[in-house]
Order: sequence, then C-alpha cells, then structure tokens
Amino acid sequence: MLKEMLSLLEKNARIEVTDLAALLNTDEKTINDQIKECEEKNVIAGYHTIINWDNANTEIVKAMIAVSATPERDTGYDHIAEIIASYPEVDSLYLVSGKTEFILIINGSTMREIADFVAHRLAPIEGVNNTETMFILKEYKIMGAILNKENGRPERLLMTL
Repeated sequence: MLKEMLSLLEKNARIEVTDLAALLNTDEKTINDQIKECEEKNVIAGYHTIINWDNANTEIVKAMIAVSATPERDTGYDHIAEIIASYPEVDSLYLVSGKTEFILIINGSTMREIADFVAHRLAPIEGVNNTETMFILKEYKIMGAILNKENGRPERLLMTL
C-alpha cells in the first residue's frame, strides 16, 4: 500500500486524504499515519507546485549544467555534492553515469547571473574539473505535467512531406 500511496501523492500532492483512503481501500487514520511517518523519515522530502513560467509573464532562466569532478579519497563525490547542493540557485542535483559526474538544474534571473554562478561559485570548488552549461530554451514536460496544452493536447507543429 505504501508504494501505491506514494505514487498517488507524487502525481498529485493535493489529493485529499479521503480520496487516498478510498483509492487504497483503507481508512483516513492509516493514510494520515503513513504520511506523517514518511515525512518524519524524509521519504516524503517536500511538496511542490509545477509552475509554467512561460504563462506566468515572469522571466526566469534555467540551465542544466554537466559537472566533471574528481572524487575525494574518503567521501567520494558526497562532499562536492554537499557544497553544490547548498547553493540556493541549485534546484536539482544528480550523480550520474557517463562522461560527467553531476547534472544540476539551476534557476536565475538572467543568463549573466547563471554564467557568474558557474564562473565564480561552481568552477572554483575543489575537485570540480570541468563544467558544461546548457541553457533550457523551452520546457515541454516537468515531473509528468505537460506544460503547453491546447484542448488537452500538447502543442504540435504541422509538418508536410
């Protein structure tokens, strides 16, 4: 039941406890107890709203940054990750496989602000060897939510052959 409850909450953090209980064929107290326990154990690490910034008439610049790093002897990549994660500009941070060690998503007001973050805060971290910044030009889907819908369908370009 826990996995099903978490999946439902992940898709819709605003789902009512009464609806969760009905969907999972249990009572509200059990659901409330499970949620409280998950919050205390940091299984549920937070609740978020997905914002379509293009429709909010607010300028926001997002970038995905690939970071190559050298692991530290005793802590591997954890210490570098702690430093990077501590910056408020960093929205998400992942240790990944491939040609780079980390992928991070950052938010800023301007491209210059993001460039300054990379040059003056990220690149100088001991163990960081290289960065590659990719500015996000358009978002189509975030955490399962399709952003630019028309009549319930995503925008599509008409193509002729």
